[in-house]
Amino acid sequence: MKRVIVDTTVMQKAIAHPTDSRLLERCREHLVKAAARHGLKLRQNYNREAPRLALQIGRYAHAKQFKRMRKSLRTLRSRVGRVMRDVERQAAQVGDSGRAALLELIARTKRILSQKPKDKNKLYALHAPEVECLAKGKARTPYEFGVKVSIPTTHKEGLVVGMRSMPGNPYDGHTLAEALEQAGILSDAKPDVAIVDRGYKGVAVDGVKIYHPGLRRGITRTLRAMIRRRSAIEPAIGHMKTDGRLDRNWLTGALGDAVHAVLCGAGHNLRMILRKLRLFYALVLIASLLNRTVATLSTA
Repeated sequence: MKRVIVDTTVMQKAIAHPTDSRLLERCREHLVKAAARHGLKLRQNYNREAPRLALQIGRYAHAKQFKRMRKSLRTLRSRVGRVMRDVERQAAQVGDSGRAALLELIARTKRILSQKPKDKNKLYALHAPEVECLAKGKARTPYEFGVKVSIPTTHKEGLVVGMRSMPGNPYDGHTLAEALEQAGILSDAKPDVAIVDRGYKGVAVDGVKIYHPGLRRGITRTLRAMIRRRSAIEPAIGHMKTDGRLDRNWLTGALGDAVHAVLCGAGHNLRMILRKLRLFYALVLIASLLNRTVATLSTA
């Protein structure tokens, strides 16, 4: 527990890929359903025109006909704005029990209608406002939508000693102190050495020696071998994503992100322990079979 490897990854939220047309159409659908649920009469609901516009926008984008795409997008945005304003005018007629949820839906719709492509803190899912866009520089997935998660594992065994969601998309180095703090609380032993990648360069934590690839001064052969083992955390993260459901989070809200991260780490440790127990059981079984065979041969 004294030596840990720390890295970050993205825990993606269970949302559809956010496009302007899809978000606008979802807003309109939710507004129309909310109006019907509360008995509000709309002037127009655009149940035929809006889905057709959203579909056509995707086709124009695929064909690289961006002028037509932008024109259809402006039309769809105006249709959604009309429905939203119609519902907003009648919101006072809704009872106190359902008015708060309706006003929240209207506020999120306004946010989606007003946001621009280059804006910060955009809304990427109508039902999950906590979702963030993170760019990790991957060729296959240049943009991921979810929350950043910091993962410390033991240096030798690879057991996960902490999983902490980091909302706000902080710089990797700024998450190190919180990750080590959680690892110390959960394992009841404060780490003395942390092995990290170059993204944590220049960060210092009181009482913890931090090593990363690229250090030259004072690095012995033993320390160099210890630093090279930093990449051992990458397959652990991969297994948590493929086997432990870290790649898709279905829990609601920021609290759901934190709970899902901790459960994924606990599940990874349980899978490692069960694998060791299966190997131990196989060894015991082989030993008992060998003893029985030897006893049979000796009596014969």
